[in-house]
Amino acid sequence: MKLSAPIYRLKREAKLLSRKNKIPLHAALDRLAASEGFESWSLLASSAGFRSPTQRILDELIPGEMLLLGARPGHGKTLMALEMMVDTVKMGGQCFFYSLDYTEPQIMNHIVALGADPELFKGAIDTTDAISADYIVQKMEVVPAGTLIVIDYLQLLDQDRSKPDVAVQVSQLQAFAQMTGVIIIFISQIDRVFDASAKTLPDMTDVRMPNPLNLDLFDKTCFVHDGAIQFDKAS
Repeated sequence: MKLSAPIYRLKREAKLLSRKNKIPLHAALDRLAASEGFESWSLLASSAGFRSPTQRILDELIPGEMLLLGARPGHGKTLMALEMMVDTVKMGGQCFFYSLDYTEPQIMNHIVALGADPELFKGAIDTTDAISADYIVQKMEVVPAGTLIVIDYLQLLDQDRSKPDVAVQVSQLQAFAQMTGVIIIFISQIDRVFDASAKTLPDMTDVRMPNPLNLDLFDKTCFVHDGAIQFDKAS
């Protein structure tokens, strides 16, 4: 069954519907799915022949790589990263989400909205203020190659001045990823000056960096805006 719009545009519509009608996001998603002819959002997402953008991106990520995932607020970057985690678990892999932005209940609500069992992610969500490259490396020291690690978000890593500069931390995490074979996704802010009327999607020049960072440290990028997605090599 052909969808009326790309799945990320449908998710954005569901989010707006949730706010407008003051209903839970998962209920809005199911309502959108019903309008597309499916009994639930999970059935829509797993419909025959459907392969989500997150699944296609995961296929392209190689153990040891780092992905920069950037978008303006409200355009689905966090939900997209969590969907990659859900896909990873479905394929029998391990994943971890380190957030300096959201609380654990907020993250679990997003996971439920994606139709996943939150019990599968207990112990995989960390929202302590202590999150840094050192902290993550110590926690992930013995995980297997291919483990997916999401960091939410890049610009908050050195907000606490007692932590090393973001450039030092990202370099440390790059070395760790290459040594262990984990895959690291950095959720990233985009500058408010990004003008969607000038170009459809943000790019590396639009990444908000209050402190210096060599963006060539990332192997691949994914930029999202208004349902459109651009995935590519970083250089």
